[in-house]
Amino acid sequence: MIESIHGSIVNEFTFGGINVSKELQKHVIELVPSTPHTSLAEMEWMLFDGLTGFHRATGGRYVMMGLGMHPFLTLDRTAWWDHEDIEIYDVYDRLFDLRQHGWLNIQALQVNVHYDNEAHMVAMFDRLRSLIPFLVAVTASSPMVEGRLTGVMDNRLLYYRDNQKRVPLICNNIVPERLESRKQHDDIIESIYGELRKIGGDELCHEWIDSRGVVLRYHRECLELKACDEQECLRSDMAVTAFVLSLLRADVELESDRDMLLDMNEAAIRNGTASCRPELLRLYDSAFNAATAEERSYLPLVRRRIEEGSLAEVIVRDIKDGANPHAVFKGLASCLKDNRPRWPA
Repeated sequence: MIESIHGSIVNEFTFGGINVSKELQKHVIELVPSTPHTSLAEMEWMLFDGLTGFHRATGGRYVMMGLGMHPFLTLDRTAWWDHEDIEIYDVYDRLFDLRQHGWLNIQALQVNVHYDNEAHMVAMFDRLRSLIPFLVAVTASSPMVEGRLTGVMDNRLLYYRDNQKRVPLICNNIVPERLESRKQHDDIIESIYGELRKIGGDELCHEWIDSRGVVLRYHRECLELKACDEQECLRSDMAVTAFVLSLLRADVELESDRDMLLDMNEAAIRNGTASCRPELLRLYDSAFNAATAEERSYLPLVRRRIEEGSLAEVIVRDIKDGANPHAVFKGLASCLKDNRPRWPA
């Protein structure tokens, strides 16, 4: 697919106003705006324009779908990228075994939050870590694995948190510890590097090894939120992003005790919004009050998700009510192609 559009097989190339990149899974592509944006509407338009162009360039030969996992994929039907960076992936495979859903069948909505200085970085990091259970609850979109409903709303995170269990600190059960300084963060990363070196993983001792739910990216001066399942379309992803950004400004008290957050996150993974709907409604009101005019145009979609359940909860209800699973997910693929939420806001 990449070769047919770009003319050669590469890890990343610019296509219109977006960057198309390959990471680990052969069947997954990442779309990123080629330039940073402060406007959600502009970013949505640029990504959708690129996605539409991508569909045209491939002649409609491929059907793309969002969500946190491919619902029907079996591991014998995919593989990891075997071109540029293959040496790194071979090390990952040797240490952690890539042939598992936690590597080959996950994708996430990644929200980058810029920080101004160390104090701002620490404050935003702690706010984001405390929001993880609520964001997991409202964005859960991976209730099916290999064609079977598992009873869990966010299977992606169940697999993701164990994919590097030989060095548990890399993911650290998704919810990171409270952060007090940049030095504390650097000490944690050095501890990860030390554990990797003990098992022959020197090649992985880089900033990108950190896989917790919120990570620091010094080279981009941002915090990277990795805990949210991808949604069914770009507009829904922008709505989640608006929710995150407005909550970072909102005047709201949040739990900070890690044991409590871990328990809350476990409930969110398994039950989605049903685990914390009253708290989510309270957070929504605070977010709406703190939101910009542009963010408010997206937030009603989040309100619907809170009231009616995450995408995973709706998928489960539809299938249990007799809907054909393939038809359900075919409809969700159409949502991505048309940039149409599962429910209009």
